[in-house]
Amino acid sequence: MEKKGLIIVHTGDGKGKTTAALGMAMRAWGNHLRVLILQFIKGSWKYGELEAIKALASVHNHIEIRQGGLGFSQRDRGAEEEHRRAAAELLQMAVDELRNNAWDMVILDEFNYAYSFGFIAPKDLDSLLSARSENTHLVFTGRNASHELIDHADLVTEMRLIKHPFQKGIKAQRGVEF
Repeated sequence: MEKKGLIIVHTGDGKGKTTAALGMAMRAWGNHLRVLILQFIKGSWKYGELEAIKALASVHNHIEIRQGGLGFSQRDRGAEEEHRRAAAELLQMAVDELRNNAWDMVILDEFNYAYSFGFIAPKDLDSLLSARSENTHLVFTGRNASHELIDHADLVTEMRLIKHPFQKGIKAQRGVEF
């Protein structure tokens, strides 16, 4: 079987982009691939996936998750430069890890937000894509995927919102949304 790294994008206004990427991570881990997940924007928020990834890594350490960014809520509070700096640090980490070719799959969770907010420049996207070896799968999640990224992608899935509990005033539920 020929191995070819794919560029995969999960985007759209519906729920499930990160969940789909994490499902891919579990599948890859189950096939003994080395998986790195870098979470842009989410900062120090606590999510159930952090505990799940820790548990998988304790079985064999071919999977790792690292968080970065300042979180969504601070974007409009004059912290643009701090957001840019945090995104640049995580982006540089991604480029370095891709150049080291230490991972079979790298997931850049919420990258599309960081890019669409202007925290990452188009030239930096080009640098990121050129750092990837031809055998490494690179997965991007988040709303508002750019046309530049979509043009480079091998697979693009758009999650579309039809109905969400928030529309009825139901707050995010543990185990479903975090």
